[in-house]
Amino acid sequence: MRIAITGCSGYVGQPCVTTALARGHTVVGIDIAGPRAPAEYETNPAFSFISADLCDYDATFRALQGCEGVIQLASVRTPGDYVAHTHNTNVVITWNVLRAAAELGIKRIAQASSVNVLRMVWSAGPKPHYFPFDEDHPTEPDDPYGLSKVICEIQADTIVRRWPDMRIASLRLHWSVPDREAAFFDDEVRRRNDLWGYVLEDAAADAFLLAVTGENGKWSGHERFFIAAPDKASPEDTEVLIEKYWSHVPIKEGKTLKGSTGFVDCSKAQQLLGWVHPI
Repeated sequence: MRIAITGCSGYVGQPCVTTALARGHTVVGIDIAGPRAPAEYETNPAFSFISADLCDYDATFRALQGCEGVIQLASVRTPGDYVAHTHNTNVVITWNVLRAAAELGIKRIAQASSVNVLRMVWSAGPKPHYFPFDEDHPTEPDDPYGLSKVICEIQADTIVRRWPDMRIASLRLHWSVPDREAAFFDDEVRRRNDLWGYVLEDAAADAFLLAVTGENGKWSGHERFFIAAPDKASPEDTEVLIEKYWSHVPIKEGKTLKGSTGFVDCSKAQQLLGWVHPI
């Protein structure tokens, strides 16, 4: 498959390029800037790079021409000044990519959403309704980054209504890190508000590739998926953390959180995509 990977120079973008090439795909990398560091795949004949500003619809349309699938990662990845830039940039980019793909007849898309569609680390304060989080949990962001990701999911809903033969996965990534050790750091408040969660960059790349290239017939239209490690980046048992910080939050019926178990339920991604995060 000829796959466009937008935001290909980013922390998840580069692993996506590497994974796609390793699985025999042709990759069109699209970004406004080149890789953060030299990448071996730059000399791979199956890889080509296009510099494009995806806030420009016509440039987006041109960049995606000839592709059969899209992994949409281009975005501003923090709230920034919490005013307008992050929200406006992310909303425009995702619409341009989805709409151009539809017009070009590209039917397989996976886009980066975020756990921050819930009130998490960027919010004025987390507000979990229950643990573990799953795709039924209300999305109630109070920051421009989280809001931009909710909107990108609504955009996907809109696109598949008009183009019902398209298939779009919105992957709600947790904090992406190169290795598990990187998820441990001393900012106790931030880690608590992020529920000690993470996802390995290579595992995230695997999820994107499965969402675009998988053809198991188990899903269609637009689906949302949480993508996170099954454990947490804390040496304390989950029961201890709940008692210490979240004793008021109910545990969803039929679920248990103990030992090293994380706070995000990714069973939907396992069932529909066949995705499993390495332990």
